[in-house]
Amino acid sequence: MGAGPRRRPIGEFAFAVVCALLGVGVIVGAGAIRVPPGSASVLGPRVFPYFVGVLLLVASVAVIVAIATGHRGEPDDGEDVDPDAKTDWRAVALLVACFASQLVLIEFVGWPIAIAVVFAGAALTLGAKRWWLAVLIGLALGLVTQLVFGAWLGLSLPAGPLLDWIPIFHG
Repeated sequence: MGAGPRRRPIGEFAFAVVCALLGVGVIVGAGAIRVPPGSASVLGPRVFPYFVGVLLLVASVAVIVAIATGHRGEPDDGEDVDPDAKTDWRAVALLVACFASQLVLIEFVGWPIAIAVVFAGAALTLGAKRWWLAVLIGLALGLVTQLVFGAWLGLSLPAGPLLDWIPIFHG
């Protein structure tokens, strides 16, 4: 521990409690997953969410116990971070807008294009120099996830009007 005055670990406790609440939420949500009657699968669709929820809950409890017993992390002196730098609220707002655009774009343009917009917007907000490269990488990510999750795994990812006519994007 450092030589400075002891401060109350309110932020650490708050983070651990939020993670525990997320774990409980995942467990409750997993219980709401519909399993078709007479399913041939031994594991089923609830196993992985239950595993993640329990893992979150156990890790959160372990962190709370560690904090309560005085075991706290030390800040890394080697990090290249300016603790006096102000938050760039414009960048935060732009990133929130990029991610919120998913809510609208997925239905109108489909998953691949919506992902391209989110990736390119986030990359440009965070300082990407070549906009066209950010767009191409975002489009590639969107197409790959559409193929893997939408077509090959059969999840419901809308292809959108530009790709809806291509049979491989339908699953």
